[in-house]
Amino acid sequence: MAHEVVELRVHGVSGTSAEALLDHPIVARVAGDDNAGFYRPRPGFGISDRPGGLKVEAYRWGSLTAGTAVRTLSLLFLLPFMLVNLAVWTRPATGGTGGLIGPLCRLLAATLTAAFVLSIVGVTVDIVGWQCAPYRPCVRGRGYLGWLADIPLGPRLALLALVPIAALRLLGWLGKRSARAFEAFPAARGQDRTSGGEDRIDRPGFWNDALVVQRLRAIHVAVGLGVLDAALLGALIHIHPTPVGQVLFVAAWVLLVAGVVLLCLPARRAAAGPGRGEVDLRGIRALRLAANGLTVLAIVYAAVPFESEQPHGQLPGYEGAVAAVIAVQTGLLGALVVATMHQRRRSQGAGSSWLGGLATPVLASAAVAAAYGFSAALVYRVADFLDRGEIPNPARPNVPGAPPLEPPVSYRWAALAGLAAVMVVTATTIYRILATRRRRRRMAEGIVRTDFPDPPSEALPRRTTVREIIARAALAEQLSPVFVVFLVLSLLGVATVALDLISVGPSELSARLSRTGGMANTDLVFATDVGIYVIGLVALGIIVLGLLSYRSEGTRRTVAVIWDLGTFWPRTVHPFAPPCYAERAVPELAKRVTALTTRGGVILSGHSQGSVLAAATLLQLPEEVLPRVALLTHGSPLHRLYARLCPAFLGDQVLHEVGNRINWRWVNLWRNTDPIGGPLFSAHRPGEPPRTHGPAGTVDRRLRDPSGITVELDDTVPPPIDRHWPYHTDPVYEAAVRELAGRLDPNAYPPARDR
Repeated sequence: MAHEVVELRVHGVSGTSAEALLDHPIVARVAGDDNAGFYRPRPGFGISDRPGGLKVEAYRWGSLTAGTAVRTLSLLFLLPFMLVNLAVWTRPATGGTGGLIGPLCRLLAATLTAAFVLSIVGVTVDIVGWQCAPYRPCVRGRGYLGWLADIPLGPRLALLALVPIAALRLLGWLGKRSARAFEAFPAARGQDRTSGGEDRIDRPGFWNDALVVQRLRAIHVAVGLGVLDAALLGALIHIHPTPVGQVLFVAAWVLLVAGVVLLCLPARRAAAGPGRGEVDLRGIRALRLAANGLTVLAIVYAAVPFESEQPHGQLPGYEGAVAAVIAVQTGLLGALVVATMHQRRRSQGAGSSWLGGLATPVLASAAVAAAYGFSAALVYRVADFLDRGEIPNPARPNVPGAPPLEPPVSYRWAALAGLAAVMVVTATTIYRILATRRRRRRMAEGIVRTDFPDPPSEALPRRTTVREIIARAALAEQLSPVFVVFLVLSLLGVATVALDLISVGPSELSARLSRTGGMANTDLVFATDVGIYVIGLVALGIIVLGLLSYRSEGTRRTVAVIWDLGTFWPRTVHPFAPPCYAERAVPELAKRVTALTTRGGVILSGHSQGSVLAAATLLQLPEEVLPRVALLTHGSPLHRLYARLCPAFLGDQVLHEVGNRINWRWVNLWRNTDPIGGPLFSAHRPGEPPRTHGPAGTVDRRLRDPSGITVELDDTVPPPIDRHWPYHTDPVYEAAVRELAGRLDPNAYPPARDR
């Protein structure tokens, strides 16, 4: 009996259905589950296989990143954690371990957890418990707050301190719950990240970081609890100092220092025995026990009633804590820029990478900006609600009868920095779009003149439409200056706020302006209010974007591209980031391909993000399987996005390694109208020579899109412009499948008795 060849299709973003992937109305799952499964056309219902013995199968993994609207919206607000986790994977390719980039990103991630806890503390312990509850005008007519006024100060703060603890636990629960879909298919044991050399995507166990996430989760929970303990105990010591409180306060700082030390050290692994290759979690268990025990003691200490004066102003030490965290982030971002520049000089391909290799600090700055945008919006919106309509600001007199609510000045200046960043980045984006329009149109004009020479006059409008689509598809490469501007503004913003620690920052300037009055003071108040509203609108926009992604295919694809990129890599920096779907998809694909090769050959066909999964899968296959495997990619962002953004892990050298492993049985289909996919080794314009020679130069094959601009005799409209999807309906795709099937080595197939 002849060996079969299976074309295994892997879809891209936005969760394409198995029916659409297979072009068949009735399919049946042959492996996997509802979250990620393998499907084939159901026999007996239409044409289930193509002539010539070619079978087709689809791997649908969209449910690993999609889901209900509630889950998606909850994950959208994990954006800062996702960005900082992505940052470490974008470091320059040096052939080493990345130097200080990893520890700096882990420390920066811990400050994001601290900032998150401080924002919840600011709403509950500071605004509600310390400032609002003691003032009758604030709780008047609000039964849900009135009962707090009857509780003594210490027990009231202890009770409200439970909310940040619950919020911290909620983050951990979201990560665990979302990761349950991946537990159905366990991967190999985690790789030893302490060994020399750079982490390689082809190492066995690269996609299994469950133990690393467990370690990071314990550290981040300890850091979050330590920040809460220090804020609560520091306020109580300020108004009622006792030896017990001071000892607990020092213990909270010891806990924070221990967390910092553990983040700087690599994960220790057992040297031998049944636990070999696993992270040594004994120290982490001790840290978890110490953090929980200290927090219980701090809550119990605060719950003991004591005589105290009526609190006034802000929670003691809270504003300084916010400014201190921002100052630490400023130093870490500066060090990250220096470390990345140092690694960039050692990298040979930095010039071709995104932003010249500076993507790591750009993404880290974006994480900090998003975190403080959400924090400022949360604290100020709650304070705005409680003071009955006026955004709190020292420069504006309080409304009669309203409490003197005073959120930290650092949040106000974070709002101003956010407003400035939004305005400047928007202006820079518009400028780049307009400034590059003529160049992009010239490029597109050359392409359409080559593809559609001498069109009839009635087809000229159609050719103009195609030209504009090609010009817009080339826009992404022109926006690098926008991110450079954002990086500079972010560094200036956090550095300015950090100057509060030496009394020359925004707080001092705000105090001086509030004393002098005048136009400058009025402008500052107005800009602050606008900044707060802009940040609130951005947060609302994220919610709307998440909801629209379920109604609009275009919006869903845009969100999915960003989200699937951010959740593709393992969580080695922040444990509260959305889980890595590739931790299941890649090992599951590798197992399925290995099983199929026992019966014949496999053509692994990946579209869009599916091509990235396909390449990662090939790097995990056993050597004896590779001669029976070929690769077909289409609409692939492997070079246009991943090789430029993550050169250390999916750069040009890794792409060449993929080709060498399968003896260059690889075809890549792309279109100029595709805004996501592109060539891997050749130039973008037709007729230009490939960037590389040898077998790599034969991989890319450009598809003319559309196939024509005139109406065919047997049709009523011109051929459609397919852009990014679909590819598998193009006749060139079918020809590529058959070509790759013919290039598979029949001598590599196992004998019939082994099947």
